[in-house]
Amino acid sequence: MTDVEQSTGLAPRLGLRGVVLFGLAYMTPLIVLGTFGIVAESTGGAVPTAYLLALVAMLFTAVSYGRMAARFPVAGSAYTYVRRAIDSRVGFLVGWAVLLDYFFLPMVIWLIGAAYLNAQFPGVPSWLWLVGFILLTTVLNVLGIQVAARANFLLMVFQVLVIAFFFALSLRQVVADGGSLVSSTPFFPAGATFGTISAGAALAAYAFLGFDAVTTLTEETKDPRKTIPRAILLTALIGGAIFVLLAYATQLVHPGSAFDDSSSAAFEIAKTIGGNLFGSVFLAGLVVAQFASGIAAQAGASRLMYAMGRDGVLPKKVFAYLHPRLRTPAFGIGLVGIVGLVALTLDVSTSTSFINFGAFTAFTFVNLSVIALYLRERGPVLTGLVFPAIGAVVDVWLLTNLDGIALTLGLVWLGLGVVYLAVLTRGFRAAPPEMAFEE
Repeated sequence: MTDVEQSTGLAPRLGLRGVVLFGLAYMTPLIVLGTFGIVAESTGGAVPTAYLLALVAMLFTAVSYGRMAARFPVAGSAYTYVRRAIDSRVGFLVGWAVLLDYFFLPMVIWLIGAAYLNAQFPGVPSWLWLVGFILLTTVLNVLGIQVAARANFLLMVFQVLVIAFFFALSLRQVVADGGSLVSSTPFFPAGATFGTISAGAALAAYAFLGFDAVTTLTEETKDPRKTIPRAILLTALIGGAIFVLLAYATQLVHPGSAFDDSSSAAFEIAKTIGGNLFGSVFLAGLVVAQFASGIAAQAGASRLMYAMGRDGVLPKKVFAYLHPRLRTPAFGIGLVGIVGLVALTLDVSTSTSFINFGAFTAFTFVNLSVIALYLRERGPVLTGLVFPAIGAVVDVWLLTNLDGIALTLGLVWLGLGVVYLAVLTRGFRAAPPEMAFEE
């Protein structure tokens, strides 16, 4: 067993490619098509502009995540960074808020995948698809990070092929209709305003939530001080480039924001550009994308719970358990799978409202952590102060643009975290327990 395995329990086996693939799988590049109609309605037909604005905004936060990952190369993501840079109690509350996002996101992913399949095969009960998703992803994640990474690679290859075909068929359709492949209309349509594009960017930013998930794999990555920061930026840049290009081609072949059903607009467009056969292939791509994303989301959630359990913030004997042979946080993986069964009683819109509050709370505090380190230690002004300040402002703006249900649920969850923290620290008189790491 290596020194890292002895000190932390997790084994460093992933390279840059594996980490980036996990981040991209978490982001699910095909999500830009799954939500295309909704973003188009919000922006007035300027979907690529919304994703471009969201990409620029997220890059500031990605730089902050990279700096913190290089400084603290341990599992836990935002939770670990805030406890080390600001305060252990604040770190706990950020971890608690992020847990809402990480814990329920796999459930949402599995629910959407089951909905796609149920729409195509209405004779098969939706619960059967959901349970199938949960069992397959749970088994792959328990078997180990390398097995899950190989599965993700194969699934990402298929997803990328579907994206490539959709992109090429869209451009072919534009040419066949006598249109131009170079146009500013998809970026600046007549009906769009700064307000509508900003609202669309707030929605489009949800598609970038995967870039921070790669930090949960820090202790399972070779040379994490270099690999993780690179992986964070590459995940955000590659994912953002795919979002913008695909949105541009799709908006080019279908200008404006009028659809028979905005929630399934991509199916409408897929059949237009490739007929019923490609419509079926596109559906398969969406299902595969949800499966790959579910693997990454479940892995990320289990690693966050493992970090909090190892610190003693959550019951250590349970949450810090690693399978003795596979070296995976089997209990956390299984718990996420069990929580996924809650989706049997929920619809997509209700379950989605759970996940956004924690993400933007974490983004904000990671930027504030970089600023806190700068104020104590100084360093580069641009990446230590200016970039994180811009990132924090943008993240707060995105947070305040969430709908009322998401904000209410998020605040209730945070309130429960404050109560638990008060019990854990005997009325805030003691710091939450923390484990010392070899970094």
